[in-house]
Amino acid sequence: MSETSPGTDPTTTATRDIADVAAVEVITTAAVHLMSAAAVKCGLAEDGPTGAGADFLDLDEARKLITALAALVTASAPDIGNQHARSLRDGLRSLQLAFREASPFPDAPGDGPGEKFTGPVV
Repeated sequence: MSETSPGTDPTTTATRDIADVAAVEVITTAAVHLMSAAAVKCGLAEDGPTGAGADFLDLDEARKLITALAALVTASAPDIGNQHARSLRDGLRSLQLAFREASPFPDAPGDGPGEKFTGPVV
C-alpha cells in the first residue's frame, strides 16, 4: 500500500519533508556520510566474514573525500555552532591522521588531504 494518499504528489511530500529538517542536520548528515566513506577508503572498515577491511583501501578516493569533508566542516563551522563543529573537526583530524598513516609516502605537513582548509595535521 502506498504511503501517499491518492492525488498527493510524492515530490511535494519529499519537499515538505526536506523543509522540516534543520540546516545543521543536513550539514552534519552530509559530513557523517563523507567521514564514513573516507574511513572505508582509508582501509578502516571492519573485517568481515569474507575479507579484511583493508581490502577497500583506496587513498586516491580517500583524499578526495577528506578534502571535501574539510571544506564542508571549515565553511560551515561558524554556522553550525561549536558543539557540532568540534566533533566534526575531531573526526576529520582522525581521518587525516589515518590517511597519513596508511600512505606509503606521507605528504609533507600542510599538503595532506584537506590541510589547505585545516592547516597542517601532524
